Amino acid sequence: MARYTGPRVRVSRRLSTNIFENPKGSRALDRRPFPPGAHGRTRRRGQGSEYLAQMQEKQKAKYIYGVLERQFRRTYEEATRLQGPTGENLLRLLEQRLDNVVFRAGWASTRPQARQFVSHGLIQVDGKRVDVASYRVRRGDVVSLSPRAAQMIQIQHNIDTLDRPLVGWLEGGDKQVTVRDLPQRDHIDVPVREQLIVELYSK
Repeated sequence: MARYTGPRVRVSRRLSTNIFENPKGSRALDRRPFPPGAHGRTRRRGQGSEYLAQMQEKQKAKYIYGVLERQFRRTYEEATRLQGPTGENLLRLLEQRLDNVVFRAGWASTRPQARQFVSHGLIQVDGKRVDVASYRVRRGDVVSLSPRAAQMIQIQHNIDTLDRPLVGWLEGGDKQVTVRDLPQRDHIDVPVREQLIVELYSK
């Protein structure tokens, strides 16, 4: 299962966004709100090309959802075949990933941690163990913690401390959520301008 394993704080600083939603990234952006590297302080933000802006939006989406280029491109091509705006379709498909649902349910503090929970077989869909992070949930699916996961201190700590409200397309409690509907753009709060991604791939 391919995933990004490089430096995370540098990515967040380069894209001016706490991509991995961890405390270390927030502290780094507060202390050094400029790109990494020897010339980071003198580099002007907002002065780049249109292509740079489009590329950065694509990178944000890839890093946030933990998707590498080949899988991201396939997801985009699938989004172009669906009815409606391609950019919104792309974000909807990414939101339906199982690791994102685990994150949205408040069982994991970050999406990388949610991916780890899934790959370790701690998550069930309709009562069956699923260990593929990219598994796409559908309307009516019931996503739950396995009996072993429900007893884990780390997951219980996340449930008790994160207090993350469920997004509008999910409903349920501490140990189980149901996909009430497919995600809409209003439910997706990631800092990504999806239209720029569409423009980049349309060239």
